[in-house]
Amino acid sequence: MSKQSNPFNGWIILDKPSGITSAHAVAKVKRLLKSSKIGHAGTLDPLASGILPLALGEATKTVSYMMDGRKSYGFTVTWGEERDTDDVQGAVTATSDKRPSQEEIHNILQDYIGKIRQIPPDYSAIKIDGQRSYDAARRGETLELAAREVEVHALAITDYHTEKTSFICDCGKGTYIRSLARDMGRQLGCLGTISQLRRLRVASFTETHAISLELLEKMFHKSELSFLRPVESALDDILAWDISPDQAISIKRGQSIIATASVPDNTVVLVRCDNIPVAMCTVSQGSVKPVRVFNL
Repeated sequence: MSKQSNPFNGWIILDKPSGITSAHAVAKVKRLLKSSKIGHAGTLDPLASGILPLALGEATKTVSYMMDGRKSYGFTVTWGEERDTDDVQGAVTATSDKRPSQEEIHNILQDYIGKIRQIPPDYSAIKIDGQRSYDAARRGETLELAAREVEVHALAITDYHTEKTSFICDCGKGTYIRSLARDMGRQLGCLGTISQLRRLRVASFTETHAISLELLEKMFHKSELSFLRPVESALDDILAWDISPDQAISIKRGQSIIATASVPDNTVVLVRCDNIPVAMCTVSQGSVKPVRVFNL
């Protein structure tokens, strides 16, 4: 494999291990592939493991569409304490002798399904007046974090023990699982903090698509590139239209073309020519206008 910068275009669905930041994981892949253009869809806390989709080259143009997709998490809450980070890596700030029964937990789950409001953890990447919340928290300061509306599609118990309980959660973007655990613990009167967190799905990508850092390195050094998924694999939920070579030329020049079917205004479509993605477009009043053009 050439040591110069490699023009990779596509997605790597990394299985991030617990104990490193998302930025550290991205840096490792960047060094391995000698790829200068790489981004990721959705940050994972250092404690968390699981699905971290990495976009390379032209795939970086699809990251914003990926971010809107649903996510699924498996997580464990340890009862009886709160920590300043809302997970076990932080300092204990409060404790309780109370432990919830399985029935008590089950009875409150419905309160966390649907559109709910939650306050992000102090140790989060939220910016207020130009400051990251986690930077302020590390200095011993507290920023006033406003409650935000998020959507939880499903929440269920997968394993119950007196001291800790495991759950699976299916949710929309912006949902903080650490806040979910903290708020459930407070409602139950026993306090709670995340002790294990794993992301199981991001949009159409699941654990079946994931590859570890170790296996990625081995495959790369053997010039086995099956770990690289196509650019359009992140766009399974988006309408795709096939266009002619002449239309593809117009789109690549930034020109609009006539829509081949009737769809509501502002619909996002992927246009392809000979099964190769040409551009992300929006449809308005019967015209297809390029928004992101791919160089593939």
